[in-house]
Amino acid sequence: MPEVTVNGLKIHYRDVGDGFPIVFLHGYTGSTRNWALTVPALLDRFRCISIDLPGHGQSEGPTDTAFYALPNMAAVAYIAIREIGIEECYLVGHSMGGMISQHVILDHPQLVRALILVDTAAAAITGSESQKETLRQTARAEGIEAAFDLRSKGDPRAADPSFLRLWREQFVMTSVDAYIGGSLAMENRQSLLDRLASLTVPTLIVCGENDEPFLQPSREMQARVPGSELVIIAGAGHGPAMETPADFNRTLSGFLDRVHAAAPA
Repeated sequence: MPEVTVNGLKIHYRDVGDGFPIVFLHGYTGSTRNWALTVPALLDRFRCISIDLPGHGQSEGPTDTAFYALPNMAAVAYIAIREIGIEECYLVGHSMGGMISQHVILDHPQLVRALILVDTAAAAITGSESQKETLRQTARAEGIEAAFDLRSKGDPRAADPSFLRLWREQFVMTSVDAYIGGSLAMENRQSLLDRLASLTVPTLIVCGENDEPFLQPSREMQARVPGSELVIIAGAGHGPAMETPADFNRTLSGFLDRVHAAAPA
């Protein structure tokens, strides 16, 4: 994969297709592979750039867990996007990547022509704090693979061998520092809900119908963002791009095609 250097960190990305650029930001413990089933549905008419966030996938990340605060991650993502040569884009963010995307558009509105937020929130998701702390302690003491084994135990998605394999492959590429720092960053984040009312670009909010922690936050974002659309993907959990790719791709493609057709030449 190609790479750019941001503040001394090598940031890897994938860049395929031609046309107006779409930038994809994956979620916590994810990678560019989150979009492996999404990009093929779009690359015949769009340029698709997916980025490994710091400490994830093949990108470098610092050992300071405080670095992974969402505004810092957004600053790295923005610089990487500009270093790749992108002046305007459609921005797609999943989960933590959606939280980072909100910071990007609020800080750099001129960059984003349309925003797609997938299974994410504008404020901290409360609950399960003790479980999250146990996972952080496990990662620090026993390593990232032990954290994955604990995290995936009992998760109904783990019953699908192909999904479990892809989930594990991405998860274990996350550095321990990014794992701990990202967890703390999401747990302690400041709400952006009020600021979302300032958005003026076409915005699509997507959530899996079985992703209970993110359903109400998705509705709250849709209520704040003027003119935004909310689509609930039937049968999907937290990762509709991988769990129900046909429905997710149809939703995303339909929105982007409509936005692009209406955009000035």
